[in-house]
Amino acid sequence: MSTYGTPGAGPVVYDPVTLPADDNVNGYTFCVELRDGQWFLQKGKMIAYYGAIEFNGIGHGRLDRLVRTSFHSPLHASDWVVAAGSGKMLLADRAFDVNSYDLDDGNLTIRAGNLLAFQPSLALKQSIVPGFLTLIGTGKFVAASNGPVVFMEPPIRVDPQALVGWADCPSPCHHYDHGYMAGVLGGLRAMTGLGGASGEEHQFEFVGAGTVLLQSTETLMDEVATGSVPPEPGVPGGGGTAPGGHGPQSSGAPRLPGQLGDLQRRFGL
Repeated sequence: MSTYGTPGAGPVVYDPVTLPADDNVNGYTFCVELRDGQWFLQKGKMIAYYGAIEFNGIGHGRLDRLVRTSFHSPLHASDWVVAAGSGKMLLADRAFDVNSYDLDDGNLTIRAGNLLAFQPSLALKQSIVPGFLTLIGTGKFVAASNGPVVFMEPPIRVDPQALVGWADCPSPCHHYDHGYMAGVLGGLRAMTGLGGASGEEHQFEFVGAGTVLLQSTETLMDEVATGSVPPEPGVPGGGGTAPGGHGPQSSGAPRLPGQLGDLQRRFGL
């Protein structure tokens, strides 16, 4: 981590030897070490690497057998690659908090946009809850969150926008406050879809044994097309300003597979 601000000290400069192996460089960057191995990686989350590492799309190339055993989410296949080879790879996501977690013969369902990478010893499956993915087995995965993650024990009701995922417990059900259901405003929202619901009016309810993962904010990470080039001046392929010089160009990127538009965002999915 940088030591800027310490009198007489400069930044810490890393090299392939001093970088940590399968650990955080700081709160926003994680280093994966590959030793002639593979990791599944969400597009756009690798910021740099040392060594001889190649990246293959899901369903393409010589790693098809690995994909058949570890990746079972066709709606999200275009968002992921397999990193293979030897070296150290740095992962980050727009300066959000990044941490690794270990599953031991368990299962964890996580918001698709929060999952950055996982070991092939874990099998990824598509959750029945839109916008979420499920990891099953034993291994390590890396995830981002808007603020530090807190772990809670059911039974609990959760603001959908604060939900990161849940482990070893049943999928949640919707819970609506009675006043919201009976009130005029709730009726108008139900009929028109306008306005949305706050965490005090609508929650996800978890029961049974297990663990619920929450980010310490009610603001979801912004939706971006994975791997897209930002429309910023100086970024190759990113363009600059819109015709006439009035702000950045629209990326025009299609919505990600599995999304349900405004309805999905309103319910925090």
